[in-house]
Amino acid sequence: MSSGGGGGPSEPSGVKKTSKRPKYSRFTQQELPACKPILTPSWVILTFLVAGVVFIPLGVICLFASQGVIEIVDRYDTDCVPESSRANKVGYIQGEGDKMCNRTITVTKTMKHPVYVYYQLENYYQNHRRYVKSRNDAQLRSPKEENDVQTCAPEDNVAGHPIVPCGLVAWSLFNDTYKFSRNSQELLVNKKDISWKSDRDSKFGKTVYPKNFQTGAPIGGGTLDPKKPLSEQEDLIVWMRTAALPIFRKLYGKIETDLNAGDTIMVLLENNYNTYSFNGEKKLVLSTTSWLGGRNDFLGVAYLTVGSICLFLAVTFSVLYLVKPRQLGDPSYLSWNRSPGG
Repeated sequence: MSSGGGGGPSEPSGVKKTSKRPKYSRFTQQELPACKPILTPSWVILTFLVAGVVFIPLGVICLFASQGVIEIVDRYDTDCVPESSRANKVGYIQGEGDKMCNRTITVTKTMKHPVYVYYQLENYYQNHRRYVKSRNDAQLRSPKEENDVQTCAPEDNVAGHPIVPCGLVAWSLFNDTYKFSRNSQELLVNKKDISWKSDRDSKFGKTVYPKNFQTGAPIGGGTLDPKKPLSEQEDLIVWMRTAALPIFRKLYGKIETDLNAGDTIMVLLENNYNTYSFNGEKKLVLSTTSWLGGRNDFLGVAYLTVGSICLFLAVTFSVLYLVKPRQLGDPSYLSWNRSPGG
């Protein structure tokens, strides 16, 4: 019987004790130098003041850039339906017959080229879950995947043959057309490079061609040229990049010439696309751009709003600090500034 204190039996020699304690380092023990700022009134006031001084000029610059964009918007969905058919617009758009429509646009300010042509749709929910999922991106890239149409229902096949491109998104391709003229001379619309280069190069195959597209009933929208690969069908590429909001614009083309103030632009459009079934709206948009992009006042208004709030808070805190100051505590009493010995 071993002598000594009342401990348990001694461990056999050669058995190594294990410990779950991590290896010591200043990083694991959170002992690295750190900046722990003390928000004194002067620092808070200065921060809000600097933010206000920076944001307000930025907001003014953004608003000026946005206001410099010249934009013409023409809604035509109702006017391009004959008065005798306006009581049944759905029947008119789904029926046979001439859908041509003439519109007149007056240029109020000189528009430097390129002038971008957009179509704008409203009350159109491209972000609907079933709609967004009804496509197959692999099929768009490779001809080896043309038979994979499981996610494309109900536009997946025709008489057992796969549709390329399949799905509701491609099936509902926008198909109104626009032709422009000025002084009886046609204004050409350049439809090249209207889509993202990354989409043309990576998402739509150069060896993938349309098959069985819009050959079964009902017909959803536009047709595709079966002799051109999908990577060259830019109207489709633009359309397939679905919008997040129910009001959106998509690029139709570019007019590569200046439009002068006072010019009268004649538009011959073909009103084919059915937005009447869901009370949607169609608009034709001509627009220039600035260094900030198209016309959008949101960024400028946001900067001005935040900057004004910051300036207001800076002034308010300054008045409170001057009228009713509070004595600050001694930072040396903070726990991280005290020595381990107290």
